[in-house]
Amino acid sequence: MSVKVKDLLEKVKVDLIYGDDQLLEKVIRTADISRPGLEMTGYFDYYSPERIQIIGMKEWSYLNAMTSHNRYQVLRKMFQPETPVIIVARGLDIQQEMLQAAKEKGIAILRSYTATSRLSGEISSYLDSRLAERTSVHGVLMDIYGMGVLIQGDSGIGKSETGLELVKRGHRIVADDRVDVYAKDEMTLWGEPAEILRHLLEIRGVGIIDVMSLYGASAVKDSSPVQIAVYLENYTTGKVFDRLGNGAEEIEIAGVRIPRIRIPVKTGRNISVVIEAAAMNYRAKEMGFDATKIFEERLTQLINKNEVAND
Repeated sequence: MSVKVKDLLEKVKVDLIYGDDQLLEKVIRTADISRPGLEMTGYFDYYSPERIQIIGMKEWSYLNAMTSHNRYQVLRKMFQPETPVIIVARGLDIQQEMLQAAKEKGIAILRSYTATSRLSGEISSYLDSRLAERTSVHGVLMDIYGMGVLIQGDSGIGKSETGLELVKRGHRIVADDRVDVYAKDEMTLWGEPAEILRHLLEIRGVGIIDVMSLYGASAVKDSSPVQIAVYLENYTTGKVFDRLGNGAEEIEIAGVRIPRIRIPVKTGRNISVVIEAAAMNYRAKEMGFDATKIFEERLTQLINKNEVAND
């Protein structure tokens, strides 16, 4: 994935102060952001010009205290051709020397009325998600009751059909067939569709359908966390499946581990309803309500009661 300055202009609340189409095509290659401090005093030993440079109130005030000549010399050294963009926060005035240095080095200037720390956080979050390394997995990603559920299984087992049934039941589809996932942070996995497959679903015998056109905007979602994986397996005699819910299994995707549930598929089973129940049960466990533990406690109480009665 790559991000251009024009993408930032569209996604973050900033105004274009200086820059043409060519400058807006500059590629942002790192999610790291720089707030130049020591550089303004002339210390450039560890300066990273390839980062977005944000000028907040402190930086702006320090520059304002300089003479026009010194301000221009510092900014001219700070702004380099590889610098993707300069962003001035808090709606501060653009100093003439800053504009001149940006024009000389070919760098766009954007301005935001957002507080510096908040602006930095918004940009970092956006860049982290866009520049994170993607991993493609086969499956259907659904938003079920606000839970991101990745449905996987052997080819032809009915993943897309199950996704369509879940859409009809009021849930939202994020991606079909190919899901691009990335680690948003060390604990959070995020998924989105490949652009060519966005809002599309393939049903064998019918072909490709546009879910948004057929079922409306409420039936689709552009991205979602991936919190639980459901693996559909053909039911065969003798194959053992977890019946109590205490057989914890996990899979690792993009360095993040998420729980996985194996569900047997056979004629007569309503898989979409089972997946709904699995999503709600996972959410209940996250909130501290574990039906398996309740059953085990009741079973232990019953055994103890019977032992006392036999004595």
